[in-house]
Amino acid sequence: MQIKFFASSSAGNCGYISDGKTKILLDAGIRFKDLQMYLDYSLPDIAGCLVSHEHADHSKAVKELTKHAVDCYMAAETANTINVTSHRIRIVEPLKQFKIGTFTILPFELQHDVTNLGYLMASGKEKAVYIIDSFFCRYKFPGLTHVLMEVNWNMEKLNENVKNGVLPVDLKNRVIQSHMGLETAVEFLAANDLSNVKQIYILHMSNGNSDEKLIRETLQKKTGKEIIIVAEGAY
Repeated sequence: MQIKFFASSSAGNCGYISDGKTKILLDAGIRFKDLQMYLDYSLPDIAGCLVSHEHADHSKAVKELTKHAVDCYMAAETANTINVTSHRIRIVEPLKQFKIGTFTILPFELQHDVTNLGYLMASGKEKAVYIIDSFFCRYKFPGLTHVLMEVNWNMEKLNENVKNGVLPVDLKNRVIQSHMGLETAVEFLAANDLSNVKQIYILHMSNGNSDEKLIRETLQKKTGKEIIIVAEGAY
């Protein structure tokens, strides 16, 4: 599989996954003109876009994508909130499988402050899971080859920021209750069979509330896998 992210922070989230035959966008939280540029103006190559949830840093370009004949898949609650009227909006439900080209997709519920979906994407012998903006994932996924998941913060950095007056306690609690921390990520990875995993992509890492070196070293030690830090956020 080819995986590439153009942005992964609270300023915007967007990337794609491809098996060489079908290319699927993962969220659309950047300006449409930037998305076109990142794709080398090859928008017709996109078979669809999987939207995790309604927040603008994940859905900003949905309206423009539908106008350019790209099907955008999302939960009904997400569609109602972003309020884009188009036959290109495709409503999906948790644990109900569907196909986009050569990919088989399984959406599943994640834990955020709004309705949020993760996606399991399988093609041939490869299988990737996409988890973002969620403080917890209760599912296990057999046969994974790629993990694309948020690790937004680590507790040491959060506590340090509160102690130094950089982060209010109420905002600390909001971060904990809406985004995944390092300890939870470690638990999720330990609960899954990683024997076939080739790479683990770390998404939506906060600039202020995370220690990139600690997160990378901890996950490498715990999993023995290649850890790819996609981008630092500005949360």
